[in-house]
Amino acid sequence: MHHKSRKAVAAILAIGALSLSACSSGSDSADDSGLGLVDAGTLTVCSNLPFQPFEYIDDNGEYAGFDMDLSREIATGMGLDWTLQNVGFDGLQGGTVLAAGQCDLIAAAVTITPEREDKLAFSDPYYDSLQSLLVPSGSSVAALEDLDGKKVGVQQGTTGEIYARENAQGAEVVSFQSDAELFPALQAGNIDAVLQDLPVNLDHTDGGKFDIVATYETDEAYGFAMKKQGSEELVAAVNAELAELRANGKYQEIYDRYFSE
Repeated sequence: MHHKSRKAVAAILAIGALSLSACSSGSDSADDSGLGLVDAGTLTVCSNLPFQPFEYIDDNGEYAGFDMDLSREIATGMGLDWTLQNVGFDGLQGGTVLAAGQCDLIAAAVTITPEREDKLAFSDPYYDSLQSLLVPSGSSVAALEDLDGKKVGVQQGTTGEIYARENAQGAEVVSFQSDAELFPALQAGNIDAVLQDLPVNLDHTDGGKFDIVATYETDEAYGFAMKKQGSEELVAAVNAELAELRANGKYQEIYDRYFSE
């Protein structure tokens, strides 16, 4: 037995009264994989689009990106179908979408942090990320210090927002729902810079109209997130697939598809 099991039992007892009606229908018979899937036979993934090159909709109207392709391969390796729910980032990092039974796994460039580990169970890391500062070409901003009295845009609830609030002294930190609002705000000149994950900013240099002037080592790694309680089997299965994809070269193939430059 797990050392956490006493806590888990207490938690289950506490919510048992609430959830009796919800799971009296013998949901175990629907999903006999032991993985506790929301929908038997399918890995239901939650993400927050667009966050290119991790998750976006390509020209054919298909879900594409590093997270999408990697989680699809994981599902295939587990003998499961794959389906996606597009939700707000706050619901992802807080785990509410998992608690609500909307999805089994979060694949959304989520950095593993101690705070998030309080609410979520993470897979092994699958991507190491740097933070970066994107500015219009020819801008006087070359470093965080230059943002004094200026506006820096971030995506709400991200590690980029935390980094900006802790390190951009004198700057006004403007928070946006998603990258879909963040980059246009920079294009329109409503903000002076964007602080976010390097691969996403790399996608926004727009043929030299915008420059990445600085990168920041924050020892960040992304992980796939699952329910804090009761997802041990699923976490183990996802980790086994990740290890297999690294071993058989598929991980590298997907990586090169999005980060080859």
